[in-house]
Amino acid sequence: MAYLEDLRDMISQVHGADATHVESVPVKKTFHGKTVWEGVVEVFDLIGHPAAFRAYAWTQHTDDPSNPLRHITMLHLHPIESAQDAVDALIIPDFRNP
Repeated sequence: MAYLEDLRDMISQVHGADATHVESVPVKKTFHGKTVWEGVVEVFDLIGHPAAFRAYAWTQHTDDPSNPLRHITMLHLHPIESAQDAVDALIIPDFRNP
């Protein structure tokens, strides 16, 4: 449960709203038949946010030994309307700008 609490705290810090965990959504993204991202996105309902009712959050490993984990949070605001959309928003720019 510490993992979900860490993500909830991150959402509160970054987006200024309280969050309640709703579900865990497995997401797998492929590009030209190869898996480019696979993991679980945590979905939270937001309390008190002026524009969004939901947020998506997960942790990703980095290549930086001094900061091995990166917390990602994204609000449910157009065009991000699902856990899959949130992952796309993070990884698609990497494929456009290699």
